[in-house]
Amino acid sequence: MKDKVVLAYSGGLDTSIIIPWLKENYDLDVIAACIDVGQDDDMEAVRNKAIKTGAVKVYIEDVKEEFVRDYLFSAVKAHILYEDAYLLGTSLARPLMAKRLVEIAHAEGAKYIAHGCTGKGNDQVRFEVGVASFDPKLGIIAPWRIWDIKSREDAIDYANSKGVEVPVTKEKIYSNDKNIWHVSHEGGDLEDPKNEHKSSMYFMTTPPEKAKDEVSYVELYFEQGIPKKLDGKELPPVEMMQALNKLGGENGIGIVDMVENRLVGMKSRGVYETPGGTILYAAHAALERLTIDKNTAHYKQMISQKYGELVYDGLWFSPLKEALDAFVEVTQKNVTGSVKLKLYKGNVMVAGVDAPYALYDEDISSFGASELYDHKDAEGFIKIFSLPYKIKAMIEKEKGN
Repeated sequence: MKDKVVLAYSGGLDTSIIIPWLKENYDLDVIAACIDVGQDDDMEAVRNKAIKTGAVKVYIEDVKEEFVRDYLFSAVKAHILYEDAYLLGTSLARPLMAKRLVEIAHAEGAKYIAHGCTGKGNDQVRFEVGVASFDPKLGIIAPWRIWDIKSREDAIDYANSKGVEVPVTKEKIYSNDKNIWHVSHEGGDLEDPKNEHKSSMYFMTTPPEKAKDEVSYVELYFEQGIPKKLDGKELPPVEMMQALNKLGGENGIGIVDMVENRLVGMKSRGVYETPGGTILYAAHAALERLTIDKNTAHYKQMISQKYGELVYDGLWFSPLKEALDAFVEVTQKNVTGSVKLKLYKGNVMVAGVDAPYALYDEDISSFGASELYDHKDAEGFIKIFSLPYKIKAMIEKEKGN
């Protein structure tokens, strides 16, 4: 009886050629596992393609609900960005996929997990750290680090030689990753930062200049940092994301073109579409500004940066990330209320916030008098607050500086 390998399978260029390559180079039964995080692929076609190219069994695992509820909404609460721009769409999906791959490997008694990540990419780290976090005894097969294929052009040639249909050509060679949160685009003419990216590559988003001319308003209601209602209607997580993606997409929301610092040491350029996620981040941030005190809010900004780096680096299951989750949960206790946003040709503007635990008090914050704040008190406060700087100036004057 042959040993088994579970392949993280998408039906894209890389994983399509890995099945025949594994069968050529290993005496293993290949089990293809397609983890559905909202790719919008024809899963029956994916299944048939895997079988046709040599898989002995195919898993189609719909984990969209878990992905949105436990991963994406956690990202919203923590407000994580990588290098101030990337909403971590690919990074957030990989730990869940790795966890499910291990579960399938255990169910099948497989000794190995294989993936199609390149030797220059971040995803190889994310998958393998995720696998190791659950079962360090499982072997890893990473063909891009072994085979003689050196480029996507080589991969297309190999696919053609094996009669494997692939969704890219040498003319349309972008590497894409899609899920219910985002689409990423890499490769091709994007590898030269001097090139403006082509809006024709967009999957989810209307180019802002071609978006509709009228303003769209949307109202989101959160409970303890979690989005619950859209325009007054309660929606489950997946439907919430689908509705926001549609709304954001038609208004040209959520395009990011950036050069980022990869975990493996080099810089790379990517174009990311995150229409619904961008709306959620804007609404959640507006609600937090009203409901979280200054010191906690400022400290959370530091936490968010570190949290984002952990997720980008594939450390979702690390003790530090778990500890940061505990901090974030405390900050979200009073992040409840409604946020109205105005959307127009790629722009997201706050149009109103209503929060029962708002720390903003109009009576105190207005220019008029109030019981809790007397304008005269400011004089003594300023004298004490400025004392260190007065002392510094006095000493420098005495010393002739």
